[in-house]
Amino acid sequence: MRGTDERTGAMFSYVSLEERVPPEHPLRAVRRITDRALERLSPRFGTLYVNFGRPSIPPEKLLRALVLQALYTIRSERQLMEQLDFNLLFRWFVGLGIDDPVWSPTTFTKNRDRLLDGEIAAAFFEAVLIHADTARLLSHEHFTVDGTLLEAWASQKSFKPRDTPPDPPRPGGNPSVNFRGQRRTNATHQSMTDPDARLYKKAVGRPAQLAYGAHLLMENRSGLIVNACVLPADGYGERDAALVMTDGLAGGRITLGMDKGYDVPAFIATLREMDVTPHVAQHTTKRRSGIDGRTTRHPGYAVSQRKRKLVEQAFGWIKTVGGLRKLRHRGGRLVNWIFTFGAAAYNIVRLRRLLPASA
Repeated sequence: MRGTDERTGAMFSYVSLEERVPPEHPLRAVRRITDRALERLSPRFGTLYVNFGRPSIPPEKLLRALVLQALYTIRSERQLMEQLDFNLLFRWFVGLGIDDPVWSPTTFTKNRDRLLDGEIAAAFFEAVLIHADTARLLSHEHFTVDGTLLEAWASQKSFKPRDTPPDPPRPGGNPSVNFRGQRRTNATHQSMTDPDARLYKKAVGRPAQLAYGAHLLMENRSGLIVNACVLPADGYGERDAALVMTDGLAGGRITLGMDKGYDVPAFIATLREMDVTPHVAQHTTKRRSGIDGRTTRHPGYAVSQRKRKLVEQAFGWIKTVGGLRKLRHRGGRLVNWIFTFGAAAYNIVRLRRLLPASA
């Protein structure tokens, strides 16, 4: 018998959100890991708020919504709020009831900025790492470091000489600008849209772009990120970030896998002084490598060179799924916050597969 195509709106629903989400849905494991990290942050949340006034968005719900934004490549807070309004799966993950009102995008952004002041992204990142370390998934001896460029939310037209008055408005919403033949450097020019962005190109023959330098430190056992930071894009940022992130590791000799861009004798000598064995890919094109057979002859060197390619998966996920290939935020501090939170979301995705189903 053919069913009738009728649309009847029921006044009441007797099926809870918990029952609507299948038991084997991937977001269930993601929420367990996220909630465990948020429990560790609860005392820290209390220091960001006063005990009187109008209640704000609960920080736990706000961070769960940001995790969803990273997992589902939602490009803006406005679209995120739209999805929360009608997507029952998203409402269940965040902790909203079926009839609970959704926040306005402006209110959501203002509350997120409060978490920026409290360095909550770094604390959330560390809480996820503690979960992984408790499950004995982290290596404390073998690591990989690498860097990439994040394209800033600023155009080449905004890169103008410093300390000059702005140009008078021109007719049209997108006037043409001809800077051919001009010498433009970061010392003399600055982006009017995002002053913290730097004009930089990754290699010879590649186009120069306004960007930030993003850097990751990964442990080699499970491919989890153990440190993340964003620095101004320049020719020394990758090595500077490697020294800073490696210096924060626990004492004891460690190995550090790197690509050819880190094969600089002075940098390698500094690492050795820090009790770090540099497993760097040898750069022998028209030059002499900073390491020799005393390092490359060990089996661990080949393992580090194979494992270091896992960090490219992290960069690829953060840029494509996490939506940071083209930044949506301005300012080095906010970009660093968003990138660190994206690294935490990547760790959660990996932990979902590494941890047992009941963890």
